[in-house]
Amino acid sequence: MRALFVGGTVDNSELDLEGDAPPLRWPPDAGGREPRYRLHQVGERDGSIAYVVYAARDTPTADVDRIVEERAYARRFEAEPRAPRA
Repeated sequence: MRALFVGGTVDNSELDLEGDAPPLRWPPDAGGREPRYRLHQVGERDGSIAYVVYAARDTPTADVDRIVEERAYARRFEAEPRAPRA
């Protein structure tokens, strides 16, 4: 699955993630520090996760939604977006 980042120091960056489920926070092990990014959206295609969107924790949800729509992640990955499951 592809991880996409909104806001913060790595805005508009991407990386590949291994595994079946994305971590709820990034980096997943911040070594006692508070993680910089939180999982905001999951894009599913054919029963698997195609992409995930992480947003900087201080970025308002409305701004994240607007940016995700502008960048057209769902269309790019031909996936259905959904909120992350806790």
